[in-house]
Amino acid sequence: MEIDKIFDEAKDFLPILGIDYIEFYVGNAKQSAYFYKTALGFESEAYSGLETGDKSKVSYVIKQEKIRFVLTSSYVDNSEINDHYLKHGDGVKVVAFLVEDSKKSYQETIKRGAKSFLEPIEISDENGSIIKSGIYTYGETVHLFIERKNYNGVFLPGFKKWNNTYSPNPIGLKYVDHIVGNVGWNEMNIWCNFYKDVLGFTQIVSFDDNDISTEYTALMSKVMSNGNGRVKFPINEPAEGLNKSQIEEYLDFYNGPGVQHLALATDNIISTVSEMKNRGIEFLYVPETYYDDLIDRVGHIEEDIELLRKNGILIDRDDDGYLLQIFTKPLVDRPTIFFEIIQRKGANSFGKGNFKALFLAIEREQRNRGTL
Repeated sequence: MEIDKIFDEAKDFLPILGIDYIEFYVGNAKQSAYFYKTALGFESEAYSGLETGDKSKVSYVIKQEKIRFVLTSSYVDNSEINDHYLKHGDGVKVVAFLVEDSKKSYQETIKRGAKSFLEPIEISDENGSIIKSGIYTYGETVHLFIERKNYNGVFLPGFKKWNNTYSPNPIGLKYVDHIVGNVGWNEMNIWCNFYKDVLGFTQIVSFDDNDISTEYTALMSKVMSNGNGRVKFPINEPAEGLNKSQIEEYLDFYNGPGVQHLALATDNIISTVSEMKNRGIEFLYVPETYYDDLIDRVGHIEEDIELLRKNGILIDRDDDGYLLQIFTKPLVDRPTIFFEIIQRKGANSFGKGNFKALFLAIEREQRNRGTL
């Protein structure tokens, strides 16, 4: 690790080691787990429910490399989980951070103005103990601080290993590259300041409506990163346009701010995307004319352009290299959450050169849905 990186981490009042897990509140956790295992190659890790003594909710934990999803549903009618599902549909409730000290993380954020979700609590079983705490961020989304250095169990106390003979092959997903949140009109700067002031994040990129727009729709976006660069949160808000933007559509159907998409990294995007298509995942359509002047726009790339064209993969370059990316259609019934698959070949940016093509593809889907 470089000296300046060590210094940056030393002065970081909220050291975040990475994303521990992402929890979705869903209508049917068992079927959701089956979907993510089948379509995206996740493997079974842990389970909590009636068989473990939890009579209020059920959770299936699935994993692929450094990516861990928790899929949770409610057994009971009157519950926060059900309320969240009825309002938002399937969606991300928790983005949990792995930290060295959960109590300190909670105290540092609360004294800087965070709204408390969960005061620090220690939970134990025969495998040790964890400490978790949490705060609210935009909408009803929550950040938990997970301290697990004294725990040797499969996931968290209260969970057991989920042994399942159904285990499709992984598709090459490695880690969460970034998580994108959509917020309301004129709220982007409010939440960027929240991440800066409350969690110690830094703004690393900014896009305005001149960067991200078409003839009809536009949005504004800023990218916030924690001190060590392991957690990146782009935050979007709508911008004025002739028609309803993708952000407005999301806010309408999600009924408020929330996580718009997860960007999942791979080392071989062609292989990953090809397999996802074979397993039934649908992607936004990019016209083949996008590839006609590709080399003139991005320079030399190592990948076969015809395979990129066949799979609809976008390419962009910055001063550090290039990246390849593609976006699924919404993964649920509402036009809300979707996934981005990304492969970085040195680039540290977010595909600014692809915004036009991406927006046109999204508008085509909006037009099909009658929401543009």
